[in-house]
Amino acid sequence: MARWADVVENEAEFADEVRKAFDAYTHKTLATLRKDGSPRISGSEAGFVDGDLWFGSMPGALKALDLLRDPRFALHAGTGDADSDSWRGDAKLSGRAVEVTDPEAVAAVYRAWTGEAPEGPSHLFRAELTDVVLTTLNQARDGLAIRLWTPDGGLRTFARK
Repeated sequence: MARWADVVENEAEFADEVRKAFDAYTHKTLATLRKDGSPRISGSEAGFVDGDLWFGSMPGALKALDLLRDPRFALHAGTGDADSDSWRGDAKLSGRAVEVTDPEAVAAVYRAWTGEAPEGPSHLFRAELTDVVLTTLNQARDGLAIRLWTPDGGLRTFARK
């Protein structure tokens, strides 16, 4: 497992592109696993703070309960329109979510992320990453360029037409 800081340290340019894709839109899609193992997708917000990727949840939300039971997740950034010149790519991260419950740590992350501490109870998760993917159009704009980073394999590129 890796921290976001590991991606930045190993592949700074790739990490910058992924972060721009994630920061382009507020809302992300979070995939978790239900009790029966079937997938659940939920809207979520995520932020990069102090070398980690963080996401939160209202107290008792099903996505939070899923993660407390089985920490595996996938997070997909909003992508916009691939036909637009402003399209940054399709960014996805997956790994394990670790809940942080220390009130001072939670408040510090939220202040750095949103500018203020949470007003009430909430769940806060730090991502331990197993892979980071950025899918963009190739230079000719007639196929896909898929870049995959893993802690063990580093950055690899695949082409699809």
